[in-house]
Amino acid sequence: MPLERVSNILKEADKGGYAVAAFNVFNYETIAWIVEAAEEEDMPVIAMLYPACSKFIPYTTFVAIVKDVASKAKVPVGLHLDHSRSYEEIMAAIRDGFTSVMIDGSTLPFEDNVKITKEIVKVAHAMDVDVEAELGYVGRASNLDDYTDKSRFTDSDSVVEFVERTGVDSLAIAIGNAHGNYVATPNLDLERLEDINSRTDVPLVLHGGSGIPDEQIRAAVKLGINKINIGTELNQLFMQQFQEIMNEGKAWGMLGCMMGMKDKVIEGIRQKIRLLKP
Repeated sequence: MPLERVSNILKEADKGGYAVAAFNVFNYETIAWIVEAAEEEDMPVIAMLYPACSKFIPYTTFVAIVKDVASKAKVPVGLHLDHSRSYEEIMAAIRDGFTSVMIDGSTLPFEDNVKITKEIVKVAHAMDVDVEAELGYVGRASNLDDYTDKSRFTDSDSVVEFVERTGVDSLAIAIGNAHGNYVATPNLDLERLEDINSRTDVPLVLHGGSGIPDEQIRAAVKLGINKINIGTELNQLFMQQFQEIMNEGKAWGMLGCMMGMKDKVIEGIRQKIRLLKP
């Protein structure tokens, strides 16, 4: 099927009471394998590119691969630019074919975050491109304060104003989640999530989905999370399986390694997607 708009995917997730896995991918194999896993689970999926990865795979190439894989897929596939803080970077991604982008103004004062987000939304919507923004600060999992200091969490009272003034299509929130490998087990503020979800109809996004205990993931989905970003866990899965193949000495060359690890990688992706079902 043709590439699906991320906003449509998330609206359906909200209606159906489930969340969609959005994976940080970077080459043909990672893109194709997340889609294959999603097909086997009969769930939509979103392929995301972190802007820094464009040094290794140009935007146009990434977009072309995702569109090609999506055209042959049996489930909806979305395309998204993850975590950009630059107006110019986002405009380049839109020109090169991205149909959904994230403007991350979370480190800015509230009014500045509103301003840049609103500017991006105005241009993006004119080109039929969806926009995700962030309110609150989703930091690094290597810094305990980033996901335990509640002053960095999303202020529930600011959500409605932010959404109404910017017109964003989805909102990433900070509720005790962070990017990377957690130095201590995270404890999501589920009461805050429930409160935020009761105040807005915009789909909610949870970044830092790698390493959050399964029971917390399931609870977050039930309380309104519609998109969960996964990057670190996918990378670790690839590296673990690659190392196992190398240690076994059963594969020769890169192609042999990739083929030898494919089934286990896809099964790991399926397990993550399974958590998000209704």
